[in-house]
Amino acid sequence: MISLERAQQIVRDGVSVKTPVVVPIRDALGCVLAHDVVAREAIPPFANSSMDGYALRAKDTGVAPSRLRVIGEIAAGATPTRTVGAGEAMRIMTGAPMPDGADAVIMVEDSTAEGDEVVLSSVAAVGQSVRNVGDDVAIGDTVLIAGTVLRPAHLGVLASLGELHVEVFPRITVGVISSGDELVEDGSPLKPGQIREANKELLLALVERANAIPVDLGLVRDNEEELVSAFLDAIGRCDALVTSGGVSMGDYDLVKVTLNRLGEMQWMQIAIQPAKPFAFGQLQHGERAVPVFGLPGNPVSSMVSFELIARPAILKMMGHQDLDRALVPAIADAPLRRRPGDGKVNWQRVVALRGEDGRVHVKSTGAQGSHQLANSAGANAFARLDDGPGVESGDEVLVVLLD
Repeated sequence: MISLERAQQIVRDGVSVKTPVVVPIRDALGCVLAHDVVAREAIPPFANSSMDGYALRAKDTGVAPSRLRVIGEIAAGATPTRTVGAGEAMRIMTGAPMPDGADAVIMVEDSTAEGDEVVLSSVAAVGQSVRNVGDDVAIGDTVLIAGTVLRPAHLGVLASLGELHVEVFPRITVGVISSGDELVEDGSPLKPGQIREANKELLLALVERANAIPVDLGLVRDNEEELVSAFLDAIGRCDALVTSGGVSMGDYDLVKVTLNRLGEMQWMQIAIQPAKPFAFGQLQHGERAVPVFGLPGNPVSSMVSFELIARPAILKMMGHQDLDRALVPAIADAPLRRRPGDGKVNWQRVVALRGEDGRVHVKSTGAQGSHQLANSAGANAFARLDDGPGVESGDEVLVVLLD
């Protein structure tokens, strides 16, 4: 057996980052920025009011209350046409440009309109409630740095700078294939020996949650030529491929036979439970090579090996630098048991919640069999249990947070 860390390194070293592309900012959410963004415009581009009120000269409000003559009104989007002079004010709306001559704004709540005058109950300081040119972003500022994972606020910043397109590492397409004569996916009644297909739907969802583009390659029967055709189709359409099943030692499975036929595969036995077997390699067709992640067939094993091994490699291909989910200390609210002496790290599915003490607390989702997906469905974390009996209630345990 090899360690999880060694398996992760083999897989990560076997994939490469995709070439950056330019996309509309609307399509860039969750993508990794490929270059620094330097501001070509200031934000805000002109001095404006931060609230509804009156634009005036601060020195005209030295003693409260003060009375000023109102000479006009400025709405957001309008252009001031008059200069504010001594003893004058202009009604101004939030975001409207400051008129020449004015250096402060008093909010409308501190004012009382009396005909063409306004009585102000507070004293203004120079610059009060005024947003100056570039007080958020100045021309030449590096606003976003390469490697940033773009969130909604980043896209808003880009739009505010007039950047309607951005260069990012693209989302990759990841094909998911399921095979087996025993699998049923159309909802029809099961015949003896048949089971419902679940792994493909699980893996398609995991691919999408990683911000990659899932491609459903369908359900293929246990026929070598059909599998070859499906894999060749995947090489032509996808940037990576995920399979489940047929990776155990000693399996004489057509998936294994086909993968060995089309590529150079590494068949691993990893010192973890579940998800001990794992395969990785490059499928080759002509000049095109596509990485393939061969996951174990049990659904929980498939989920765990995707999260711990395949997902980080997929993220690397999309330009991410922080590949692993957070591993944090937590408190076990009940014992987490495991069988000792197998030399493996056990990854138990748990529910993690923030306790009143500010720490993360976890409890088991229930039965931990690698086939028991229903019990694992509510998990939002994996608890790491090194070889031994597990941990007692109140003990500290390291957990991988899934969300």
